[in-house]
Amino acid sequence: QVQLVESGGGLVQPGGSLRLSCAASGSIFSIMGWYRQAPGKQRELVATITFGGTINYGDSVKGRFTISRDNAKNTVWLQMNSLKPEDTAVYYCKAVKYNSPFWGQGTQVTVSP
Repeated sequence: QVQLVESGGGLVQPGGSLRLSCAASGSIFSIMGWYRQAPGKQRELVATITFGGTINYGDSVKGRFTISRDNAKNTVWLQMNSLKPEDTAVYYCKAVKYNSPFWGQGTQVTVSP
């Protein structure tokens, strides 16, 4: 049974930092990553990383966010720096196994003075 457990969300001031983590169990995943969804908007890519370490970032977070992964621990992290109010959203962990996606329940990130 696949389970994704996210942690690390919260409230932060603009310019601050947060680190999200997602621990996966139940399988080895070819791709792990993060998506986000703000109120009234579609879910969008934040960052993904393959088992081999290939990384892809959404345009709005390039240069500010860093994704990393520990294959032995089946865990992915998202280091978010220079946060902006427009980064406010629910952040979802996603893991892909044999082209089948699995989602975490989401963690709220709020960037506000």
